[in-house]
Amino acid sequence: DNPINWALAVILTYMLHYFTVPRKTFSIPAKHPEVLVFKNYTPLDLLPFNGENGARILMGVNGSVYDVSAGRNFYGPGSPYANFAGHDASRGLAKNSFDADMMADPKGAIDKLEDLEADEWESLREWENLFSGKYILAGKLVENTN
Repeated sequence: DNPINWALAVILTYMLHYFTVPRKTFSIPAKHPEVLVFKNYTPLDLLPFNGENGARILMGVNGSVYDVSAGRNFYGPGSPYANFAGHDASRGLAKNSFDADMMADPKGAIDKLEDLEADEWESLREWENLFSGKYILAGKLVENTN
């Protein structure tokens, strides 16, 4: 009838209950990410990959195509670099300009970037290193087929 014995009995009962009764566990079902196959993309092929309606975001950088969907906050609709999504962004990145006039016409030839200065090439290489280390290389940018 000692109150300490009653307190110890309650604590012991609680501990037995805590360690023996299974708890509800919440689990998130495993889902395999969508597979992206490395392939050649033309500038026209890139256009649908602009992040609209939750779509994947692809971007051309110096002849390579990167899946930048993980950076949706930077490249998705309404973001600072949104006009690069679904396009070859090489010129804009080299010139550190986000203006729409930096984008080559996707129906035309790929921009050869022949008029870039040495510091602009260096800037483009730095961007390319950033993309290759941070995003998935999805393919290669090739000329449109007629």
